[in-house]
Amino acid sequence: MNWNVGKVKITKIVELETVGSTRFILPLATNEEMQKLPWLIPHFATEEGRLKMSIHSLLVETPSRRIIVDTGLGNDKKGRKVPTWNDRKDPFLDRLTAAGFAPDSIDTVLCTHLHVDHVGWNTKLVDGKWVPTFPGARYVFGKIEYEYWRDHSHEEADKLAVFNDSVKPIADAGRADLVASDARLADEITLIPTPGHSPGHMSIHITSDGHEALLTGDVAHHPCQMAHLDWSSTADSTPQQSTATRRELFSRFADTPTLVIGGHFNAGHIKREGTAFKFIALG
Repeated sequence: MNWNVGKVKITKIVELETVGSTRFILPLATNEEMQKLPWLIPHFATEEGRLKMSIHSLLVETPSRRIIVDTGLGNDKKGRKVPTWNDRKDPFLDRLTAAGFAPDSIDTVLCTHLHVDHVGWNTKLVDGKWVPTFPGARYVFGKIEYEYWRDHSHEEADKLAVFNDSVKPIADAGRADLVASDARLADEITLIPTPGHSPGHMSIHITSDGHEALLTGDVAHHPCQMAHLDWSSTADSTPQQSTATRRELFSRFADTPTLVIGGHFNAGHIKREGTAFKFIALG
């Protein structure tokens, strides 16, 4: 699945797709409430109202950069709260390479935030040691986000495991670039501070030849949160802030024909036009 935004190309590579079993993350998104949002069906929910979601990476190609945005769960990891996220043996890197994005062709890894399902493929296990998966890349972390987890991850065992196997090895290897949450990374790419889901969460604004895209990360786990801005995820560090961030971010782009591509949106993208929402089919 891919999109063209002027001279920028965005390609999605999926690691894991799910249908249902999402109430633990979005408790207000009941089947009945989903059926009240027919624009979600069938691409983002089933006829019965079960949510469709995915864990994936977005490959962003600009005239000067080759970027992977968020890196999923990864293989061989331990200490995850979700049992099936431990000791994975997924051919994600093979799919990435088959799509034309061999790890050594990536020059930038950009993490919207440092949660478990966005940093896993930052590293891979080689001879018992965690090493950078993308050998020629600089890893871009938000400074606020990185420093928060550096100082607080020890407070929860699962957070510490994620930091130690998927983030700290990058810093120890001298491959991490800590940036401001509103940094400009290229002519076409600017970061937007979008805290609430995590302390230093960032979204990505892409502009090229008069076209725009917004990669929201986990500002919204599912498009239903674009209609219900007050529906916070159970994983949000500050639910009140996450609600305010959604309201501000989506209002900012309400009058602009912007592609909205979420960190867990499983299909296509959403176009918001004022208070209306529309699924844009691809191909």
